[in-house]
Amino acid sequence: MTPKKHLKLKKKVMYIGLFSLTLIIFLINLGLHFYQNYKYKQTYEYKLITIGYTKEEATLLLKSFSEEEELKKILDQKKNEKLIQVIQEKYYMKKNLDRYLAYIEKNKDTSINEVVTLVNVHRDSDYYENTIEANLDKGILLNVNKYYYLSEEYIPEELEKISIRYAYAGNNMISEANTAFYDLCKSAEQDGLTLIVNSSYRSYENQVNTYRSIKNAKGEREADKTAARPGHSEHQTGLSVDVFEKNNQSTLTFKDSEAYSWLKENAHNYGFIERYPEGKENITGYNPEAWHWRYVGTEVAKIIHDENITFDEYYAFYVEN
Repeated sequence: MTPKKHLKLKKKVMYIGLFSLTLIIFLINLGLHFYQNYKYKQTYEYKLITIGYTKEEATLLLKSFSEEEELKKILDQKKNEKLIQVIQEKYYMKKNLDRYLAYIEKNKDTSINEVVTLVNVHRDSDYYENTIEANLDKGILLNVNKYYYLSEEYIPEELEKISIRYAYAGNNMISEANTAFYDLCKSAEQDGLTLIVNSSYRSYENQVNTYRSIKNAKGEREADKTAARPGHSEHQTGLSVDVFEKNNQSTLTFKDSEAYSWLKENAHNYGFIERYPEGKENITGYNPEAWHWRYVGTEVAKIIHDENITFDEYYAFYVEN
């Protein structure tokens, strides 16, 4: 074979080799593509997309639900727009998901934000229904309302008298709250306001007498509007005070007073929050009480103040959750 023919043969073999290699690479890539496509179709992301969720929504669901049974449950249903909206809410709690969705079904005109808030604070149950004994281990974050109660034996430790400079005789709070309240009152004095407490710690027996008196006079429905049932009064914690200004001690006008404005602006700096603010009645279960302030400590008070939430909301999301 001449050198020229030999060179041509060599090139031909090389081209065939390159073609074969290219074909092999192509077939491998094609196989990988089909395999990857097959594998992707087995993923929950793909399955969620096939029932109507966008890729972004599928990603959100996969972050929120890691258990296989949870994802299978979602796939067994049609796309649920409310589900996506619920899990994006700031105060969403996974443990309450079924209750959120059930509440939405019964209350279709209620906003998702309100649904999450109400379910978190147990408002999907009637007041005094499914009540829970208050968790005493929470210290100054002890929660007592129409769903959480204290036993008739409960008396807070370290109760001490509030200075008669800022309270009528016979008023008591737990020591930590009392110290903070004294500092709050001194600060108010510097701004020309004299605060005065007319009610603070109340025993279980005191609650029984108050509630029974109103109930006998006006009936249970009216009694529930104006007073807590025995064991459900926050005053039993020793952490709450009904506070007024010395020259304005009317529950009718205190909300319009300079003292109330001062408390709204400054009380959280001393660890106190307005317990039953206006506009939050469906959350707290009480009409607004501009005079009722609760000690929770400065760190928690600042969060409640800055986020404009009630103690009930804070407790549900940051403590109970």
